[in-house]
Amino acid sequence: MRASGSDRRDHGPTVSEAEMTATLADVAARAQVSPATVSRVLNGNYPVAAATRERVLRAVDELDYVLNGPASSLAAATSDLVGILVNDIADPFFGIMAGAAQAAIGEERGAREKLSVICNTGGSPERELTYLTLLQRQRAAAVILTGGALEDPEHAAAVGAKLARLADAGTRIVLCGRPPLPGDSVTATLAFDNRGGSRRLTDHVIGLGHRRIGYVAGPPERTTTRHRLEGHRSALAAAGLRQDGLVVHGSYDRRSGYDATLELLRREPELTAVVAANDTVALGACAALRDRGLCVPGDVSVAGFVDLPFSADAVPALTTVRLPLSEAGARAGRLALGLEPAPPGGIATVHGELMVRGSTGAVRAGG
Repeated sequence: MRASGSDRRDHGPTVSEAEMTATLADVAARAQVSPATVSRVLNGNYPVAAATRERVLRAVDELDYVLNGPASSLAAATSDLVGILVNDIADPFFGIMAGAAQAAIGEERGAREKLSVICNTGGSPERELTYLTLLQRQRAAAVILTGGALEDPEHAAAVGAKLARLADAGTRIVLCGRPPLPGDSVTATLAFDNRGGSRRLTDHVIGLGHRRIGYVAGPPERTTTRHRLEGHRSALAAAGLRQDGLVVHGSYDRRSGYDATLELLRREPELTAVVAANDTVALGACAALRDRGLCVPGDVSVAGFVDLPFSADAVPALTTVRLPLSEAGARAGRLALGLEPAPPGGIATVHGELMVRGSTGAVRAGG
């Protein structure tokens, strides 16, 4: 945190003196706006064009400019704010975790009571960094980052540096459903066993006799995508199967599952199973198969991942791997408040459970 006199903190040699002493005028010059406009953006008390606001926030982030937070926080190391970062609050995967974390935080009363806010990044790495800067400015008591991380060493280093500064200022850091940062020693991490869960899922499909198995993966730049795909491929390798050509990447949404399944059928007309990176993608796969006149699971088995609330009510009910999203989110909330000790070594692996339902079945005769 930036302060003057005896309150000033030393963040180490990676932070230059120029960054430590950046002023409002520096931000204004970088953003090519007036100091008054910077103040309006940071105080949020006057309408500013969206493009201008983004430019100012980018300059704040680049200069690591951090103001003192609310006046009520000046006497304390941190405020009563907890920030929960999500990629997409409309996605149940993030919504369930964030809701459970908020509920756990909201149970506290009195001196421990905190205000939790959802920071929706929209999957933007720039927005993620900006939110971390703004939370540092507000002297957040805790920050919870949910879901997979971007496969980008430069971005990972930038996030790690910001989290280290937050932690140095007294902010608790919790990663929920997100892999630990390399060399990290300041966060509590609840990491989903995406590899192990994915391997068990594909083992199940192989055990039903399937050999022509397509895989619908998520975006290639996300850690979650890589880990689940690695688990799938390890199951194929153990069974002596090599099917690199039967992997299609896309977004974690229904449309992606639909389009990717049509592409898999084009590549392998005798496909007997589709394993999807998540349940929403799996529903899109089921729709594509129906539109092609194929029956699930009679002609093609389909499996998902996560066990979102709709999965058990789909027709047929979806075979998937259940990740305990609500339990993990609630634990993240308790860790954020210091109500629960950090796991040994700072990392706890959260395992999934295979849920076998009606969308997978034995391979059809001659399949």
